[in-house]
Amino acid sequence: MSNITLFAQIIKKIDRSKFNNLAREKQTDKANKGFNSWTHLVSMLFCHFSKATSVRDISNGMRSATGNLNHLGVEQAPSKSSISYQNKRRDASLFKDLYYSLLNSLGQQIGVKRTKLKIKVPVYLLDSTVISLCLSVFDWATFRTKKGAVKMHTLLDYDGKLPVYVNITEGSVGDNKGAYDIPLEKGSVIVADRYYNDFPMLNIWDSKGVNFVIRHKGNLKFEMVKERELPNNTAQHILKDEEIILTGYQSKKKYPDKLRRVAVWDDENQQTIEIITNNFKWAAQTIGDLYKSRWEIEVFFRDIKQLLHIKTFIGTSENAVMIQIWTALITILLLKVMKHQAKYNWYLSNLVAFIRLNVFVKIKLQKWLGKPFEDPPKVQNQGVQGDLFPDYG
Repeated sequence: MSNITLFAQIIKKIDRSKFNNLAREKQTDKANKGFNSWTHLVSMLFCHFSKATSVRDISNGMRSATGNLNHLGVEQAPSKSSISYQNKRRDASLFKDLYYSLLNSLGQQIGVKRTKLKIKVPVYLLDSTVISLCLSVFDWATFRTKKGAVKMHTLLDYDGKLPVYVNITEGSVGDNKGAYDIPLEKGSVIVADRYYNDFPMLNIWDSKGVNFVIRHKGNLKFEMVKERELPNNTAQHILKDEEIILTGYQSKKKYPDKLRRVAVWDDENQQTIEIITNNFKWAAQTIGDLYKSRWEIEVFFRDIKQLLHIKTFIGTSENAVMIQIWTALITILLLKVMKHQAKYNWYLSNLVAFIRLNVFVKIKLQKWLGKPFEDPPKVQNQGVQGDLFPDYG
C-alpha cells in the first residue's frame, strides 16, 4: 500500500519548481486569489485522467479527494466558477511551455529501438487532425459555413511517438500553411501525405539539409530523367524508381532541382502509392517503409481523441480550448512515460481505463504498473475464532 493516491504519484512526475518558474515568467498568478496556476494544472489533468465532462464534474471530483488534496499540492478543491474563469483568463501558453519542458526531461525516456526502419537519422511524421466544434457556440473557430473546428498540425517523433511540435489553428487553415514554422533538423527526414505537396516549402526543407518523403498528387507534371534499377529478388512491391524534374511552369520555378519518384504497391489496400523524395541514397524499400511508418501519427491522433477529453470542451473561449488541448498532450506524455516504465505490457487504452478506476486509490504506482492484477497480501487473523454453537454436553 501507499500513503498517497495513484493520481498524486503521477502528478509528482512533474517538476513543480520548473512549473513555478514558468508561472513566474508568464505572471499567470498575478493578482490571483486561491486558484493558482498549479491548482489549475492539477484540475485539468484530473479532467483528462477521470474523463470529467464538465467543470462541475472536475469540482465535485476534486472535492471527493477530501484529505488527499494536500498530496496534490492543492489547498482546497476549486469551484466550478473558478475553473471556468481561469480557463478563459489564464494564458494557455503556460501549459504549452510546460509540455515542451516535460518533453525535454521525461520524453527522452520513451524512445524505443527501431525494428523496421534501417536508417539511423531522426524520423518525424507530419500531419494534422481536425477537432470539430459547434460554430454557434465557438464562433471564433471558422472552418465551414455551418461548422466550426480547430486543426492540430503535428510533427511526431517516430521513436518516442510524441509531438515535438504542435500548431493549433482555426480549422480553415490548410495543412501546408500550418506546417511552415515546424522545426527543421539537418539530416532528419520528414514523412507526410499528399497535402504537403507545397514546393516552396519543400525547397526550403531541401536547402536546410532536411530529407522529405511525401506522397505526391495524381496531377503532378514531371519528366523522367533517369530510371533507376529495381531490386531483383527483394522488395517486389517496388514498381518504379526514377529520377524526375518537374515540368509545370510554376512547380519547376518553385522547385528547380531533381526529385526521386518511387511507386510502391500497397497490398493491404490494393493500390499504388506514388512518393517523391529528395534522397537519392536510400534503397527504394527504405523509402516505402518510411512512408508506411506515417500510420503512427494516425494512431496518435486516434489515441488522443478516444482516450482523453478533447472531443467536447468544458469552456467555449479560444483560450479554454487551447488549455484543454495542451493539458491533454501533457496527460498523454505522462501516460507514455508510465507505459514505458512498466514491466507489464500495457495497452494504452487499458492503462487509461485502469487509472480512471483507481485515480484516488492509495497503491504504489510503480508496483501497480508492473503487477496490476496481483492479489493484495493476505492478512493473517491473530485472534481465536469462537464456536458459534458450543457443545455444552
